[in-house]
Amino acid sequence: MTSAIEASERLIELVRGNDDIANHADGCDAEMLAAAERELGVAFPPSYRRVVEEFGTWDIAGEEFLGVYQTGAMGRKLLGSVTETLDARDRYGMPSDLIGVMFDGMGGLIVLDSSQVDSGGDYPVLVWNPGVTDRRDMERLGEDFGSFALSLCSRAVTRWRESS
Repeated sequence: MTSAIEASERLIELVRGNDDIANHADGCDAEMLAAAERELGVAFPPSYRRVVEEFGTWDIAGEEFLGVYQTGAMGRKLLGSVTETLDARDRYGMPSDLIGVMFDGMGGLIVLDSSQVDSGGDYPVLVWNPGVTDRRDMERLGEDFGSFALSLCSRAVTRWRESS
């Protein structure tokens, strides 16, 4: 079984090895990551932290991740996971121990649940929909971010390549 961090490293290789169908920013330094965690009031799990550190934000073969990044137009404001998570908390009552990492395409957010930490420090991946507060009502997509994202992106790249 691949660890969550190993899966994140393989995901980084997948994105870099498919630069014709992938995009990414320049990554996040330790200061930006610490600021993001302070704003959210929760630490990023190691596998998510690793990919955000490498890319900031990224997409591959149609799978787009929020990440953490800044733009010239928005200045020092932290965009991506930070703004979308805080917005979902403020507007829709998303629990404060969830971190949004993707949109699910159907009105919900794919989130990391920091209330359930595994032995490697990672969090499970769930689908959160506005108004849902009971974890039993949330679909569980994976045991950790690295494994979930690698599997999702590997399938997307395969589909993309086969359809080309």
